[in-house]
This record gives sequence, C-alpha cells and structure tokens, in this order.
Amino acid sequence: MRASQYFMPTLREAPAEAELPSHRLLLRGGFIRKLAAGVYTYLPLGWRVIRKIEQIVREESDRIGGIELFMPALVPQELLDETGRSGLDILFRLKDRHQRPFTLGFTHEEVITDIIRHAVSSYRQMPLLLYQIQTKFRDEPRPRGGVIRAREFIMYDGYSFDTDENALETMYQKLREAYIRMFQRMGLPTLIVDAEAGAIGGGSNEEFMILAPGGEDRVLQCDKSGYAANAERCELPDPKLIPPPIEGIPPAEKVATPNARTVEEVCAFLNTTPDRLVKTLLMRVDGKPVAALVRGDRELNPYKLMHAMHGESVEMLDAETIEQLTGAPVGFAGPVGLPPDLPLYADYELRGLQDFITGANEADAHLIHVCWGRDFPEPIWADLRVAQAGDPSPRHPEGILQEVRGIEVGHIFQLGTKYSQAMGALYTDAEGNQRPIIMGCYGLGVSRCLAAVVEAHHDEDGIRFPITVAPFEVILILVNPEDTTQRAAAEQLYESLQAHGVEVLYDDRDERSGVKFKDADLIGIPIQVVVGRAVQDGQVEVRLRADKTPDKLPLETAAAQIAERVRAMKAAYQPK
Repeated sequence: MRASQYFMPTLREAPAEAELPSHRLLLRGGFIRKLAAGVYTYLPLGWRVIRKIEQIVREESDRIGGIELFMPALVPQELLDETGRSGLDILFRLKDRHQRPFTLGFTHEEVITDIIRHAVSSYRQMPLLLYQIQTKFRDEPRPRGGVIRAREFIMYDGYSFDTDENALETMYQKLREAYIRMFQRMGLPTLIVDAEAGAIGGGSNEEFMILAPGGEDRVLQCDKSGYAANAERCELPDPKLIPPPIEGIPPAEKVATPNARTVEEVCAFLNTTPDRLVKTLLMRVDGKPVAALVRGDRELNPYKLMHAMHGESVEMLDAETIEQLTGAPVGFAGPVGLPPDLPLYADYELRGLQDFITGANEADAHLIHVCWGRDFPEPIWADLRVAQAGDPSPRHPEGILQEVRGIEVGHIFQLGTKYSQAMGALYTDAEGNQRPIIMGCYGLGVSRCLAAVVEAHHDEDGIRFPITVAPFEVILILVNPEDTTQRAAAEQLYESLQAHGVEVLYDDRDERSGVKFKDADLIGIPIQVVVGRAVQDGQVEVRLRADKTPDKLPLETAAAQIAERVRAMKAAYQPK
C-alpha cells in the first residue's frame, strides 16, 4: 500500500480528553476518530488491526471445534423479559413502527438460548460450541479510555452447550486454554483473575487482565501465592477474632449529631476515628431488604452480601424504603431497633469490635457505646468488605494482598442452567428424561484488545505493535522522493517485498523525512526499512521499531532477508 494513496490522518496533538496512552496514541496515529461519547469510527489503520485480532480469535476458536454464526443486533425485549434482564439500565431501547419493544444487543445469552431451545433436543447433539464476532451496544454512564469502555464496541462471544457439569468443566478449560493462546498471539501479557459475574450471572468465572497503570479495574494479588482477583470478587479470610468483653462498657447512649451524615462528618463531630464507627447499609437482595454492617473505614462489597445470602441480584434500597425501615433519613441508620424480621449481616472484622458508634435510626442522632449481643442480636458473620492492599491473603497464611490496575480483555463463565432453565431450553437424556441444557459463556473484547495492545506496547514516540497484529509488517520509507536513485530502489524493493508475501506500507509521500520518521514511530509498524543515501552503496537501512538499532542490508537481497525476519518475529508469538 502506498502511503500517498492511503487514508491515515495523523495528529500532532491528541484531544485534551484523551487521558490514557492508548486513547491518545490511537487518535494521534489515525486509528480511530470519535463520533460521539463512547462511539468511534475505526479508520483504515485501526480496522486492519481489528481484522487481525478477529482472525486470531477465529483460528483459535475453530481449533477447538467452535462454529461461527452471526446473530442480530436487534433483540426483541420479550426475550430479555424471560430472564428478568429487560430492566437493566445499560440497555439501548427502541420500538418498531408497531410499537413492539426491542433492545440493541448488549450481549446475546437470550438470543442464543432461543436458537438452541428450538434446535437442540437430544444429548446426541452436544457438546456444542457456537461463537460470533458482533457489534454490541451498552449505554455506559461514563464512557472512558476511547475504545476501552465504549457504548458501541466489537466483541467475540462464544456459547457452549453440554449435558452435565463435568462436560461443561471440560469445555470451560478448552476455552480457557484457547484464550491463553489468543492473547499470547496478540502479544498481550494477561493475568487470569477470579471475577464477579455481574449481570450475566452463573457460577465460576474468570477475567483475563492486562496490567496497566491507567486500567479501570482494581486487581488484588497475593505476594506468596498465585491468587489474583478483581477487587469486586477478592475474598478475605475469616480472622477468627475473639470478641472483647462487654463488662465495664457503659450503656448505649444517644447523642445529637446535627447534619452529620457521613463518616467524616460524624468523626469530626464526635472527635473519633472511622475505625470506631460501624456503618449500617440497607440493601435489597433478590427483592428482599437486608441490613449489612461494616467498619466505618471500610466499604461494603454488595456482591459479597449477595453471595452470603445465596442471591442472584443486589441493589441499594431507595431513600423512601430506608426511612420506612429505620424511621430516619439516609445517613442515620443503625442496627439497634431495626425490625426483628430484617436479616442482619456483619463483616468478620466487626467480631473483634465492641463499644462502637452507630446511627440511632433517628434524624441528627447517633448511638455511642454500642455492643453487639447486648444492644442488638448477634448478626450473621460473613466476608462483606471490599478487599484492599495490605489485607491478608485468602490463599496463604503469610500472604499479603497487593493492588495493581488492570484492563479486562476477556471473561469466561460457567453459566450452568441460569438461562436454559428460565427459557425452557431442554434436552432428552439417554434414559428419556428431560433436563435443562448446561451452558457456558465466553466473552472477549475485540475492539478493547486494540487499545490493550497499545497500553502494553508503547513508548514516548508512539506505538510498538507486535508483528502479529500490526496494521502492516513493514514500513518502507523513501527519504528523498526527488532523488531518482532512491525512488527507483524504493520502488524495486516495494515490489519485491510484496512478491515475498510481506505486508508493506510504502511511505512515498512528498513530505520531509522528519515527518515520515515521526509518523513511522507513531503508528508503530514493527520493521522500518529506510531507502536513503546508503542506496548509493547498494544498501538499505533496516531497524526494529522496538529498539531502533540500525542494520544495513544489500539492496539485492534485502527483500528476502526482511521476509525471513518477518517470519521469525511472527513465530515468536506462536504458543509452544
């Protein structure tokens, strides 16, 4: 491809809103352009990278028996009604001319389950692995990072169908290994972490993360074992604290705390520290109210509360319901005097705390000298708080959790019967009994991988693409288009490289050499070939974008040698 005939609108400066390196460099390099918040056009360079990522994903999916299909982006709302997901706030909703409600596909569990329930009826038709690469739509409240968290994005999603849990586990491991191969071929160093299933639900699940300082996900790692988990999921061990004695602690006393709602405000007013406060949070799990207690300097993990109650959904109670339960506005709830039928859960850490401060279930008032077991019934103890750096590891007795930031690029789930049960996707087993099909779900952010590759491979001058996903394998730079000798040599080498099967971008533009070199560094093509003054001696200069160490090759054999380098570099990304 001749650069003079190609569309690659580079920018000297990125928009101020672009904070992450990948966002800045993809904009500056002419890979993407913003249309609206969270909505991007993939320009020719970016689209070439996307197609290469897609090809890797296809090859590895096909390798384990995956079969590709393509499902509609327009999804009848009635399918989501069957699983209770039509009320999700991230859905884009619309109606046709007959006022029939639809959503734009945010994921396709319901669609694929609808297909399977009408097409698969016997155990003989399974195991089955279907996948697609499709555009997805989510009304993200805060799109960020360019294509890292967008409202319209390209995603691979695979779905497996099996007869039992053992078969699902086998398929899950196949996909897990396939993902490892995919990311290795993309040049993405990933960390596999325990994760929270979120709106998709189901059982065991794992995320594939790349570590990046600007990543939006908090990841906790044990310094003594291989354990790693998303902060939403990270477990904490029961410290098995011994309750302190209550003897000598004064009776609970109500004190006025006007306009002191937050932990900071209460601490300032009462001249105490957050670790002496106990927060009472009113939640709803599977539609039923519940109270959860955590220390004032900790944060409740709502998913942990949901799992402790063996629930499937969790949300904060609204202010009106909170006032009905406690008799007080938001900010003054406490465990003393709550309705006796309201379940009460408390974080393990509170077992070692007595003589603490809580809300008084009365506006502008708190209780001091509160003790559980005396002033209110002993709660149900559970791991409820958000893990943070410095906490003990759940997998090693001496391990400490350390925090890093990551970008999720893949997520695999064991769904079990969550969707098949709800939608009546049944099969007949060998004994003639009808059973719900066992499902797995496997997502990979194709467009997010574009950004993740840049996050993992860049320097101060621009992108450094791995050769397997680079838009071109070689950039051929003609230093002086006016020099007939240089131009003739560049034209000859361009034709020869293509004849050797090399993907080459030939920068034949009538631009200063400095502009060409800067653009070459910016767009990150891995091998740079320079046709300049050295051609007078029958040589061309070759250097790698990753280290820029120059090497000179004879013009007559340069194409063959460069083609061999391309093959060797690509081979280095092949899984062993």
